[in-house]
Formats: sequence, C-alpha cells, structure tokens
Amino acid sequence: MLKDGPDASRPPVTHWPALDLAGVDFDPVLTELMRAGPITRIKLPNGSGWAWLVCRYDDVRMVANDPRFSRKLVMEHDVTRLAPHFIPAPGAVGFEDPPDHTRLRRTVAAAFTTSGVERLRAKAQRTLDGLVDAVLRDGPPADLTRRLLAPFPLAVVCDLMGIPEEDRPEVHEWTAMILSSAHGVERSEQAKTRMCDYLGERLRAVRGAAPAGAGAGGEGGDVIGLLAGAVEAGEVTEEEAVGVALLLQIGGEAVTNNVGNMMFILLTRPELMEKLRAAPDLRPTALNELLRYIPHRNSVGLSRIALEDVEVAGQVIRAGEAVYVSYLAANRDPEVFPDPDEIRLDRTPNAHVSFGYGPHFCPGNMLARLESELLVNALLDRFPDPRFAVPVEELCWRPGALIRGPEALPVTWS
Repeated sequence: MLKDGPDASRPPVTHWPALDLAGVDFDPVLTELMRAGPITRIKLPNGSGWAWLVCRYDDVRMVANDPRFSRKLVMEHDVTRLAPHFIPAPGAVGFEDPPDHTRLRRTVAAAFTTSGVERLRAKAQRTLDGLVDAVLRDGPPADLTRRLLAPFPLAVVCDLMGIPEEDRPEVHEWTAMILSSAHGVERSEQAKTRMCDYLGERLRAVRGAAPAGAGAGGEGGDVIGLLAGAVEAGEVTEEEAVGVALLLQIGGEAVTNNVGNMMFILLTRPELMEKLRAAPDLRPTALNELLRYIPHRNSVGLSRIALEDVEVAGQVIRAGEAVYVSYLAANRDPEVFPDPDEIRLDRTPNAHVSFGYGPHFCPGNMLARLESELLVNALLDRFPDPRFAVPVEELCWRPGALIRGPEALPVTWS
C-alpha cells in the first residue's frame, strides 16, 4: 500500500498490476479492492498518479450517469491506466460529454436501432452457417477462435460499418494491435494511426461518390455512410467522424473474446450446455447471465474527471481528481445479484451493467447480443457432443489484452 497525502480519512492507494489472467476467474486484486470498501484508490501500471475506484452497483451507476464527472477532461490528463498507450483518437465519442457526445451518437443512431440491427440477422446467420458448414466439413478438431469467433464478428461489424471485404483482414490486424499492449506502445499507436487514416479515406471516398447535394447516409445506412452524410451536412467534423468510427470498429470485435469466454464456460461445465440444449426457451435469460458473469476486460475501462467536489460512498472526490467505475465489480454486488459468483441461467431480474450505464452506454449492445446469441446457438445446435481437444490447462489466454479472451479454443466433437 502507498500512503498519499496528509488526509488520513482517505483510503490508501493500492497498486493494481497488469495481470495476464487465464480462464474466467475473477481478478484477485479486484476481489481485494471490493473487500476494502465501496470506494478505494488505485494506481495502475501506466499513466501518472492515482485514481478513485468505485465498486458498488448503485454508486457505479450514479457516477456513470452524473454530469459532474467528465470524460472529455481525461484527454487533458495523464490518468493512471492499464494500457501503456492511449487508445482514443481526437474527437472520439467515448471522450466527449453532452451535448457534443449526444450530437456525435445521433449521427450513427439509425444503424443501431432494434430494427437496424435485426436487418442484419438473416445475413449474419447465413455468414455464420457458412463458417460452421466449413468447420464440420473439414472435421474435428478445430480451433473455434480462428474458424468462428474471429471471422464472424469481423464480418458482421464490417458489414455494419461499410468496410469492403478486401480491406477486412488489415482492419482486423490493426484492431488486434490497438487492443493489446503485448507488441509495445509504438506498434499499437502505429496501428491506431493507420486505422484512422484508412477510415478518413473511406469517409472521403463515400462523400465523393454521393450525388451532388445528397447526403451519404440515410435510414438503415452503414455507419461510414451515415458519418459521411453527417460530415457533408456540417453536423460533425471529419476528425470527429473518424473518432466515432474507430471506437465502433474496435468495440465490434470485442465479441470475439467475450463469446470465447462464454464458450469456455459451457465447454468446461457440460451440465450447463445440456440444460440449454434441453430448454431452448431458457437461452435468452442464460445469455444475459453469461454477459453478467464473464470477465469483459482486464482491470478497468475508461476514467472520468470530477468537475466539482462530489461525495460518493462517504468519500469526497475533489474537483480534478480521476475516478474509475468497475462494471465487473458492480455485476458481482451481492446486494443486487444474490450469490453473485454463481452462474444462474434463470437469473431474473438481471440488470447487469456489462454494456455500461448512462450516456456512454454501449451503442452496439444489441449487435453484440445478436452475435453472441448466434454463436452460442451454433455451439449448442450444430456440434454434437463438443468438448476440448486438449487438456483445459493447456489453453492460453491473450497476453497483454485489454479485453480478456482465449487465444484458441481447440474443440473436437462426435
């Protein structure tokens, strides 16, 4: 523990190292921080100083929804953080506050409505069926990460974004570099720059192809088309549009790791798999529970800066101080989720915060749910008696990843 400053009423600062955790085990450091109290102070491996950490469900939702905490100011502070590199591009929607945040999200809202996402279902199902058909045709064993979990979300999010098929492998490689610190800061920053340059070129190409006087977007259009139309109409700058597109593209591929964790659970707990096979009507509730339970990321996500003094859980967060909320901790709050460390496939109610809360609630949550549903159904319905092709202890999880997930899921079947 580090002692910080003369105010003895403040909790000590706890070092939170970057742990390369395997499986779906809950972070042991976060467990200790939750035991220490609803609000503590942490120092992460990179950045400067310390930050507050809020763990209790009600407090997490309050901070995430309170305009007295700013995302935009984080761009001006070297806040302690997990990643050695700083991911957002200038103008990124995740680092704006209302009303600019609201303005930026509005530009792509049409692509993320319930009807907009459902329009993708049939094509997404055909894409996944083709991938599964190829796996079954080749026969066991197969790495489900390489054959399904990586290519399927990439295809779906690129369809939604408007990324041509020939560009997708390179876009995927850039995303992997951005979301990992294993290759070093320079390569991660280089990948971000190349991705931003590419997205800027796509926006200009779409704008150039639009008829004179016409917007490039429209109801149900792809994201790059919608953003190009918004730039053309003067609603956003090109820099802002690139920032929005970058975060949406990166977020769209998080499904690979998250569903990898879900499949790991089902393959290591066959009684859960059999229950879902026997009761398909239980699957929507079960998927929601798996979303609550899985470790969506390592450590914590994005911080906020207090604009004024705010009391949270009996502690005063002073103006200018950084604060993190832990959605992982909130999802294990026993006051909200009885027996939080157990997987209850029929858990209701289940108002988890895996997609965030408040203004920065993940805009792609319905798309992620759709992809997760289709992938889990494929494992349950298309593969007879699936099981790991290697001992579980030989499985590896991605080193240095901001979003935890298995490097490979080698599976065999009967």
